[in-house]
Amino acid sequence: MTNSQNEVLSLVVPVHNEEDTIHLFYQAIQDIKSQVTADIDFHFIDDGSTDRTLMILRELSEKDSHVHYVSFSRNFGKEAGLYAGLEQANGDYVAVMDVDLQDPPELLPEMLKEVQSGEYDAVGTRRADRKGEAKLRSWFSAQFYKWMNKISQTHLVDGARDYRVMTRQMVDAILAMSENQRFSKGIFTWVGFKTKYIPFENRERVAGNTSWSFWSLTKYAIEGIVSFSTMPLTIVTFLGMLTFGISILAGIFIVIRALIANTSVAGWPSMVTIILFIGGIQMLSLGVIGRYMAAIFMETKNRPIYISKESK
Repeated sequence: MTNSQNEVLSLVVPVHNEEDTIHLFYQAIQDIKSQVTADIDFHFIDDGSTDRTLMILRELSEKDSHVHYVSFSRNFGKEAGLYAGLEQANGDYVAVMDVDLQDPPELLPEMLKEVQSGEYDAVGTRRADRKGEAKLRSWFSAQFYKWMNKISQTHLVDGARDYRVMTRQMVDAILAMSENQRFSKGIFTWVGFKTKYIPFENRERVAGNTSWSFWSLTKYAIEGIVSFSTMPLTIVTFLGMLTFGISILAGIFIVIRALIANTSVAGWPSMVTIILFIGGIQMLSLGVIGRYMAAIFMETKNRPIYISKESK
């Protein structure tokens, strides 16, 4: 059943070496297509895959005129894929989904109806649990959301996925933020608009292996902090003031002790420890400042977020 006004829902699906999951995802959407109150267009974004992903997308596009794709000249990352997909999507409503079916397709009809009702500008999803995920990884993920919400004015919903349905107006607002250093979870929240979140139980990938390692997730978290919080710079400033204050007090103590007891403070081990401590704080401070400078450096280059090699 489709909408009487022939409204279109554009599905944005970033893929990277997903030859085992594309057909499964496509069929899963076909299975729930009759429940979706809009025509569905697919917009696959091939993020520089090295397997048969692009070949499969070509074949699907030949068989189904509703299947479109963009293939990058190299791997630019999922954030670039999301941005490219939102640029390509021209539907009345836009949904972002992962191809590995960790985002339940059966929620899509309900999510679209909520947005179509006009009560919400977007309906997103969040994981209600992290079953099947490594405990250490789950703990770090929970800590990221906890501390990110403390140090940033942009509130992130714990367990929130990129999987969501948005109005055309919200998508246009997101595209207006053409920054190079992107963190979509923060951008989705920063632009505002009324959003509802639907919880669901965590799911495993249907096939293939994830390209997200612990290190890549850590770098992604750092990018999120740098993009949406200046608190690290405030902390560095506080540490500088604290160590300066301690050094002043220590200097006064040494002078008074030398005048009263007529002795100097001995102890090379303690001196070396203090030097290492202050040097460590300085290196940490330079690292934090350097990370923000690196973000500024990349933005000033004004390089394109992605380069398309092939599209249809």
